[in-house]
Amino acid sequence: MATVLDGNKAKTARRVIEVLEFFDDQRREVTVMDIVRRYNRPQSSTSELLASLVELGLLYKDPGSRSYTLTPRAAILGSITQPQMVRDGRLATLIDRLVAQTGLGVVLLGMVGLNAQVFRWSPGSKFSPGADTSLCSGAQEPLFESAGGRLLLSTLRADRRDGLIRRLNAEAAEDRKFSYAEMVRQVAEHGHDAHAVGPAGFDSDAQMVSVLLPVAPGEQPMAIGFVFQTNHEIDPQALIGLLDRSVQRCIRGSEGPMEPFEVVSSAA
Repeated sequence: MATVLDGNKAKTARRVIEVLEFFDDQRREVTVMDIVRRYNRPQSSTSELLASLVELGLLYKDPGSRSYTLTPRAAILGSITQPQMVRDGRLATLIDRLVAQTGLGVVLLGMVGLNAQVFRWSPGSKFSPGADTSLCSGAQEPLFESAGGRLLLSTLRADRRDGLIRRLNAEAAEDRKFSYAEMVRQVAEHGHDAHAVGPAGFDSDAQMVSVLLPVAPGEQPMAIGFVFQTNHEIDPQALIGLLDRSVQRCIRGSEGPMEPFEVVSSAA
């Protein structure tokens, strides 16, 4: 009986996170049916869950439209222990500015066990991967699948990093296995360069350019990057330069005027 209860608790926790992740730049308010359709959940239990989140102060409910919005508590909860740029909103502002400057999608990645997880995904107005990908906030996949994941791997001590790469290869599906020696070399190169260019991952045929965000000792690594389609002529080095400069301004807290940046948009 205890196992069933534990399973139910885990399922409830997952559904709470799904509701919070459903909100993004395009969806500032949601209805019960939005959640039901998105996650194929029963309407009755979804209504109960949203009502509980209202009681806990994580959601507001509009009695007229019967829609829900996030409360400030949802944003503040846990933020006090986060890196300074997360706590004071500079990282969110950085992501918004990069999307506005380039029109490209911007992704923030973190490392969760053997997986890279999308902490935030902000689709751009052009060159973003299609809707048939799994690239969305909260999505996870093995670290080796994306350039950003490999860059996160490069932050680990060499002995632990190489052991994780060996384990990732052993646990990968047959059609996803890779050359261990080549992956070790590539990840070490990413660490040396402090950036990575390669597949965007998450069931997408897009490309990713990513750099590491500076973190204090003891904080977990994060990578930020642009995502773009491979059938357009885009200079990865120019994107790396923009990311590096923008991150440094974010650290200093000096935004200044938005830097002009032209993305080459002609089809290859």
